[in-house]
Amino acid sequence: MIELYYWPTPNGHKITLFLEESGLDYEIHPVNIGKGDQFDPEFLKFSPNNRMPAIIDRAPADGGEPVTVFESGAILIYLALKSGKFYGETPRERTDILQWLMWQMGGLGPMAGQNGHFNVYAPEQVPYAINRYVAETNRLYGVLDRRLAGREFVAGSGYSIADMAIYPWIVPHEAHKQDLNDFPNVKAWFERIAARPATIRAYEKGGEVRSYATPMTDEERKVLFGQTATSTAKA
Repeated sequence: MIELYYWPTPNGHKITLFLEESGLDYEIHPVNIGKGDQFDPEFLKFSPNNRMPAIIDRAPADGGEPVTVFESGAILIYLALKSGKFYGETPRERTDILQWLMWQMGGLGPMAGQNGHFNVYAPEQVPYAINRYVAETNRLYGVLDRRLAGREFVAGSGYSIADMAIYPWIVPHEAHKQDLNDFPNVKAWFERIAARPATIRAYEKGGEVRSYATPMTDEERKVLFGQTATSTAKA
């Protein structure tokens, strides 16, 4: 049993995509990041960066004590190694997959995240920030589009954890002010993944979790976007 501590954000969706594809047994524990669940002392014991997703593997491959993993990229690698799926067959394939996973973790995710913050959540419009992150997101879409020319998936010889990491960050393309028609290879890839039964199931799970969440209040925005070392320590 994999215990998944989760909220339906792009980083959270990465893990449900993998779990639904792999068939590993799992249970979702919602972490409402607007309500501050990520500061719960019990959660911080295995997710010290006070971020979801995080997992507890109650049946690790070595048969020992439960294994905890935080950070979405690390979780994807752990689950891929545990299941023997979606991480290539050779060292060369795994290197290819790993570099595109890191591209998402170090580039697309942070830049699209700042794009979404300044376009959707910021209490005031900051034109310089909006233009900066919209432009950088656009550049990264271009990188991905060139990579996908003549390819069905991003890396390796098939669908992999690299695709699972990238796809949820393309889902909010409209909010990020990107037009998929400008990136035909990305659009075709996006539509292929969206149609996968496991993708549909993963996003349905996210909808079920989100269904009991109330609209974000000003206080919840402060919780989500106003964290400091001091506030985290006091939580």
